[in-house]
Amino acid sequence: MKRLHLHIAVEDLNRSIGFYSTLFGAQPSVVKDDYAKWMLEDPRVNLAISQRDRAAGIDHVGVQAETSAELAEMATRLKAAGETTLDQEAITCCYAKGDKSWVVDPSGVRWETFHTFGEATTYGEGEQAHVAAALAAPAPAVAGCCG
Repeated sequence: MKRLHLHIAVEDLNRSIGFYSTLFGAQPSVVKDDYAKWMLEDPRVNLAISQRDRAAGIDHVGVQAETSAELAEMATRLKAAGETTLDQEAITCCYAKGDKSWVVDPSGVRWETFHTFGEATTYGEGEQAHVAAALAAPAPAVAGCCG
């Protein structure tokens, strides 16, 4: 079963952790100096927030797959929608290891579909700007991350 993912850039991580913990009645499952994540069942969402020198607001949205097969299905749908995708394998992002497929929708909203298969000690391998630049190019080839 898939899970909706929202990543929000915040100005004050501690204040935002307090807000979302109260809103959802749960503490984050992951807390780092610049990042926090909730894996909620009600609503079924992977909510991530980060304070990383970005404008506050929605950074990107996505769908988290529980299996590689679900990720392949979602990536196929992205390609069928006619948008340029950026596929990444075994990438480190948001303190996790996984495979991803990125797309920018017709209105400019960044979407990721991903399957996580391990934890990581660092935030990630690249900046989100690389993802946006790669998606604008005819042949996506630049690795990026959700931060």
